[in-house]
Amino acid sequence: MPRRKSRPGSQTGTRRRMPTRTGSGAVAYLAIVAFVATYLVVDAYRPVSIWVAAFYLALSLACFVVYAVDKSAAVAARWRVPENTLLLLGFAGGWPGAIVAQQVLRHKTKKASFRQAFWGTVALNLVAFVVIFSPLLPGMLAG
Repeated sequence: MPRRKSRPGSQTGTRRRMPTRTGSGAVAYLAIVAFVATYLVVDAYRPVSIWVAAFYLALSLACFVVYAVDKSAAVAARWRVPENTLLLLGFAGGWPGAIVAQQVLRHKTKKASFRQAFWGTVALNLVAFVVIFSPLLPGMLAG
């Protein structure tokens, strides 16, 4: 049996290993739980329209689908969804769906710069939600 030629700089019989993920990623789901708790607390003090929850749910579903399309494109080496689009969808309110997509599809979980930007958009969205829907906003506008 003829011997296979190896690429320059590689060892015969070795494979290129992808970096492994650290942890299960389940901690990311805590952000969703914390948001639901925050939503309920804010709603108890100042009722939030059901349309806000519907908006977050719709954007989350859309965000999940866009992540799935991007994952499929990445696997097939096709045109990819720009990271700025993924971040904008998350910032707009689709970040719960993005978290689920990242964990279920194992997509966009390794690139540190994207993860940092993603969690920054989540934090900004949460701050905006609290400021807009909590009793803080009327007090700030009156004072």
